[in-house]
Amino acid sequence: MSFFQDFSLMSHTQESQNTLDGILNAISKCKVQHNQLLKEQQDLSRARDDQEDLAKQFRQRIVKLRISLEEDDNNQARDVDSERKKIAALHDEESRLKREIQRAEEELQLEEESTHHLKQQTNVSTAAVPEKKVVFTGVTGDGANTLNFDVKPHIVFPMEEGTALITFEDEEVAQKILSLREHKVDLGEDCAITLEAKLVQLLVPCQVEMDTEVCSRRILVSNLPKKVREDLLLDKLEIHFAKSKNGGGEVEDSDMLHDSGNVVITFTENNIAKGLTDKQYHNVEFEKGRKHSVKVTPFLNGDITSFQTRLSACGRTVLLTGIPAVKEQENLQDLLEIHFQKTSNGGGEVDTFLYNPLGQHTLALFEEDCPTEDQSQ
Repeated sequence: MSFFQDFSLMSHTQESQNTLDGILNAISKCKVQHNQLLKEQQDLSRARDDQEDLAKQFRQRIVKLRISLEEDDNNQARDVDSERKKIAALHDEESRLKREIQRAEEELQLEEESTHHLKQQTNVSTAAVPEKKVVFTGVTGDGANTLNFDVKPHIVFPMEEGTALITFEDEEVAQKILSLREHKVDLGEDCAITLEAKLVQLLVPCQVEMDTEVCSRRILVSNLPKKVREDLLLDKLEIHFAKSKNGGGEVEDSDMLHDSGNVVITFTENNIAKGLTDKQYHNVEFEKGRKHSVKVTPFLNGDITSFQTRLSACGRTVLLTGIPAVKEQENLQDLLEIHFQKTSNGGGEVDTFLYNPLGQHTLALFEEDCPTEDQSQ
């Protein structure tokens, strides 16, 4: 293309731009470009704002994380310190418990030594009551002493009205009367009554357990002379054990135990009894110029902690029931006793007989059934 051709083209373009249509087209293009720039600017602004919000959120999270880490570090430090204190406290508690265990072991050893010493002094703690046969011996009572505990059978039996207790010399006779059960008794004058024979069962002790302890102010004196009067015996014992040269002290009281023949002496002080029981044997002058060796042992205080009972049948005693008041008491008792003495009625030799008529209350006393010479052979 020649120079003139190029010039002619430029002139043609410039003319087209300088025309109104060209200017409008250019303006339109500029508007479009301007709108695109505005849109891009808005997009960039939004992107910038989003980035700033995101950065702000990250900064806030960083602050929170830093605070949380600091709190965790502080909490961990406090926990570690607390655990150390707990461990130290556990060590202190362990040391204290070891000391207490050692002290308890020492006290236990002392208690065992004391218990062993007391067991050497007495063997009384638990007693199995031996089984003993009891029998009605014809004795009655008023019940005033029924609460006394004794190792000897002494049982109070309240009799019902219109009943009788009969004790045979032979146990086989009693068992025969029981086996027949009903007995028709002829009282004469066309009068007869029918009685029922029943087994007598009594509640007796079988096992007694006691908690005992040695009394620090009392002693039990045994092996005493038999021919010395009770008042003189007590006076001589008080005089002897009141003297300090004999290991004694001031005597508060002295009592005779009539069931065993022993004497209980009570001192005013607590430290006298042990020295006397440790020596055990003492020579006491009951008669001028003559001394007698008595035995001094600890006096035991005790409480019954267990008392077991069982039913025991009376072998030779039978209970007769259903006795009407048809005759005078003595007359009717004699007729009944005569009836049961006859072998034809299944009876035998009667040891004792007690009739309790209607309207009366009687307490029968049962005691140990000691075998006779014939029974023991």
